[in-house]
Amino acid sequence: MEIRNETRNFLLLGFTKEPDLQPLIFGLFLSMYLVTFTGNLLIILVIVSDTHLHIPMYFFLSNLSFADICLTSTTIPKMLWNLLTESKVITYAGCLSQIFFFFVFACMDNLILTVMAYDRFVAICHPLHYMVIMNPQLCVLLALGSWCLSVMGSLLETLTVLRLSFCMNMNIPHFFCDLPEVLKLSCSNTLINNIVVYFVAIVLAVFPLSGILFSYSQIFSSILRISSARARYKAFSTCGSHLSVVSLFYGTTLGVYLSSAATSSSRTSLVASVMYTMVTPMLNPFIYSLRNRDIKGALGRLVSRAFLSDGAVARLS
Repeated sequence: MEIRNETRNFLLLGFTKEPDLQPLIFGLFLSMYLVTFTGNLLIILVIVSDTHLHIPMYFFLSNLSFADICLTSTTIPKMLWNLLTESKVITYAGCLSQIFFFFVFACMDNLILTVMAYDRFVAICHPLHYMVIMNPQLCVLLALGSWCLSVMGSLLETLTVLRLSFCMNMNIPHFFCDLPEVLKLSCSNTLINNIVVYFVAIVLAVFPLSGILFSYSQIFSSILRISSARARYKAFSTCGSHLSVVSLFYGTTLGVYLSSAATSSSRTSLVASVMYTMVTPMLNPFIYSLRNRDIKGALGRLVSRAFLSDGAVARLS
């Protein structure tokens, strides 16, 4: 007798079955999550609180930081809870929720990076028209459009999973409900699901990556035409942080798919996926804060205001 999917539970096998290693893994990923959450939240607070940063580039950066916080919060807390309680169970509804929100925020990361590349393209290739082109209305529309596309793409991916039946093995060799691993467990025909996966990947991954590559080809072409070496360096430094984040994001993402294609080992895919689900969102705030004078200056002003307010409260007390 077939059991209804809604009453089934998946098992997230995670990284290891060794009980001695689980406290170490718990401490490591808890630290990574706290650093990611704190770093990206600090970036958002700095951008919101400092009027000098109320420009398109930092508006999109705040959206990227928010998406990174949500992306890690979709997967890591559940993994930490399973390690803490020594349970591997995730409900069918919980698994679908993870798939939906993971795709929303992963696609959002991708689209926002594309929008930021367009912003740098306009700033460097059309500097005299930058404020006219990148007006507040367009910035809001680009961010809102990115969110809408991410939700629609994720909804399409998730709804097609509802038609699948899971009759026997419910063990997922991962620390979250990764869609390719979930599809492997289905006893239904997954042809439609695979078509949807490839369609969404082309629309929300290949096209944005093509847009980023085109934008940077135009940017590099414009920079090389600048006669002054100092002006070339200044122009390149304005997109250095974004280029580093793009390289890290796509490098780790491609690493996951290349490792999956090169080997059938789910363990290899598991380790590779840690890079773009945990390491990349954790490093983004450091890349933008260490390589960006505006962020460092705004962060210093925010800390100064915090100390001054604490001092004023202490004197009043």
